[in-house]
Amino acid sequence: MPTGMSTTSTDNTTGNTTDNSGDKSGDHNGDHSADEIRTTVPGLSESDSQTLVSLLQERLVAAIDLQLTLKHIHWNVVGMNFIAIHEMLDPQVDAVRVQSDEIAERISTLGGEPRGTPGAVIEIRSWDDYEIDRAPTVQHLVALDKVYTGVITDHRAAVDKVGELDPVSEDLLIGHLRDLELFQWFVRAHLKDATGDVVHRQTFDKS
Repeated sequence: MPTGMSTTSTDNTTGNTTDNSGDKSGDHNGDHSADEIRTTVPGLSESDSQTLVSLLQERLVAAIDLQLTLKHIHWNVVGMNFIAIHEMLDPQVDAVRVQSDEIAERISTLGGEPRGTPGAVIEIRSWDDYEIDRAPTVQHLVALDKVYTGVITDHRAAVDKVGELDPVSEDLLIGHLRDLELFQWFVRAHLKDATGDVVHRQTFDKS
C-alpha cells in the first residue's frame, strides 16, 4: 500500500482505478517500513521482523479503515430491514476494532512502531474511500460485500507471506480471517436466493 511515487492501482474492494501520484510526504516520507528494528522477539532476525512489521502495518491500516467503514454504514443505512442491518454491524465494528488492537500490539512486540493516525491510513492504503452515504440496505450490503472481498483477499495473501517467517503472527491473522469470512457470510446471506447464489451483484445509482 505504497505512496510517494506516481503509480496507478486497482482497488480490490471496488475495482476502481486510483491515481496515487500525489505527494504524501511526512516524517516517514511515505515509507512505513523505514524505521529500523533494533530489538525483536527471540528467534527472529531483525530483517525478518522488519518484513513482518511492514506486512502487519498494511493489515492494521485495513482493519482501521474497515471498522470506520462499518460504522459509517451503520449510521447511514435506511429502508427495508433497517434495524436488522443496523444492529448486525455494531458487533462487527467491535470485533474489527479488537483485531486492529491485536495487530498493533504484535507490531510493537516485534520491535516496530504501529501507525494508526488518520494520516497514516490515508498514506498507506491503496484503495478509495467508501463512496455511499445514506442509501437503502441492499445498496450498502452489495458495496460491503465487495469491501469484505478486498479485505479478505489481501488478508489471505498476508497470511501466506507471514507464515513463511513467523507462526505466531500467522496464527493471529488466521484467527482474524475466520471472523472476517464469517462477517461476509452474514452480509451475503441478505443478498442470496434459495439456491445460495448471491443475486444482487450490481452496483446501484444513488438516485
